[in-house]
Amino acid sequence: MSISEANRRRTFAVISHPDAGKTTLTEKLLLFSGAIHIAGTVKGRKSNRYATSDWMEIEKQRGISVASSVMQFEYGDAVINLLDTPGHQDFSEDTYRVLTAVDAAVMVIDGANGIESQTLKLLEVCRSRNTPVLTFINKLDRDVREPLELLSEVEEHLGVAAIPFSWPIGTGKDFKGVYDLTLDQVRVFRPGDSTMGGEVETLHGLDDTQALERFGEVWLRAKEEIELVKGASPAFSREAFLAGTQSPVLFGSAINNFGVKEILDALIELAPPPTARMTTVRAVDPAETAFTGMVFKVQANMDRAHRDRVAFIRVCSGHFERGMALQVTRSGQKLRANNVVTFLSQRRETVTEAYPGDIIGIPNHGNLSLGDTLTEGEPLQFIGLPFFAPEIFQNVEVTDPMRAKQLGEALKQLGEEGAIQVFKPVGGGMMLLGAVGALQFEVVAHRLAAEYKVEVRMSPSRYRISRWVTAKDPAALKRFIDFNTARIATDASNATTMLAVHQGEVAAAQEAWPDITFHELREHAGSPFSKSN
Repeated sequence: MSISEANRRRTFAVISHPDAGKTTLTEKLLLFSGAIHIAGTVKGRKSNRYATSDWMEIEKQRGISVASSVMQFEYGDAVINLLDTPGHQDFSEDTYRVLTAVDAAVMVIDGANGIESQTLKLLEVCRSRNTPVLTFINKLDRDVREPLELLSEVEEHLGVAAIPFSWPIGTGKDFKGVYDLTLDQVRVFRPGDSTMGGEVETLHGLDDTQALERFGEVWLRAKEEIELVKGASPAFSREAFLAGTQSPVLFGSAINNFGVKEILDALIELAPPPTARMTTVRAVDPAETAFTGMVFKVQANMDRAHRDRVAFIRVCSGHFERGMALQVTRSGQKLRANNVVTFLSQRRETVTEAYPGDIIGIPNHGNLSLGDTLTEGEPLQFIGLPFFAPEIFQNVEVTDPMRAKQLGEALKQLGEEGAIQVFKPVGGGMMLLGAVGALQFEVVAHRLAAEYKVEVRMSPSRYRISRWVTAKDPAALKRFIDFNTARIATDASNATTMLAVHQGEVAAAQEAWPDITFHELREHAGSPFSKSN
């Protein structure tokens, strides 16, 4: 394998709270790279242009991202794999899984709102993995909080040193541009539109008299703040950034294309090339010659005309070549990777080769599941892909009994995809859907109708808690299931689950069945469970 090809890769996710400008920034990153020629809009539906990364019909209708999108493009000498994630907390599981597949993240913060609750949760995931985070404070052309206050909040909540790479000159209607601390120059703000403008006007350094003449008091105040942060901020260290203890901070306005190019340039210069990935037995280095890959996402019906099902795979090591023989570690099944694609959101192209850091897609009919590991034969299993115990439940039944079989198949696919958790009671009865957030139910109902032509009724379930259950002794687990059949179900991966109305039931079961372990978190089928209680 060519190590130089792997070193060209930069694989990162864009994360944020809803409405911080994440999808707009993603679109503008594609625009500045030349991957697209006109930016879609997130809110403006009258033009019939939608964000490239928002490809589901419900995303276009609601103006939100509900599924992660993958986009690969070249920028300069680099190959970028960009993953746009859902900002809404109801789809946080998808985002958590995407973060297992990247080497860095861009955190987008709305300058008016600062760090919000969902942003905090995503930062915790990044911290737990020591993922390097670059911070972009957006919407500076609107009324925002004081930049010094925003910088302090980033440091407080992120738990790292926030290192300004740029600093705003005014905000809102007084926003004049930014001072680039790394280049000692002023970049003058000029409101743009949805297409990329020309070269940004620059002024030279803090002592450039033109800045004072043009911006007056706004410049003098910004100059004071710049001198303050220059004196108070530690020197930037790439090693500290890669270790997750420093975060470069850039200011701008994504909707106006301002600050976007600087994010791309910073990612190319600072973000790491593909990094090692842990398995149950050892770390896999990207420089290894044997191919390994991890399925971190499964998406059904990207092409509804063909009812396809695509497994998104992070290449972890080796050189992928079209047609090579691969083995699914979980099942031992062999597959010949002939029909493999790369992505620009829902648009795809056949790929003949790929390198560590790349995201490739393998269309399949259910033989690849979330968390699966693909190798050339070595029995490895990558770890860290999370499934969380649902917090709300709904019963689901088909309105037309003649479509019951279609409902079963549709829920099987959506459950394997991870769009929702699907539970089948072992004693019979209606299927049960479990979710982290209520909006997941709305999306699933919409997709069942639009993609599978299945209309359903949903009703609140009496259950409020679920726990996956395991036991070292299979006979003990069977006794537990037989005794508690009325509240036992299996999920999409056939993992045994106990359903409960309140926490007291779980506590009582733990006391009565000491040989059974109850889990709030699991990984893929066949993997070790964790976070038991």
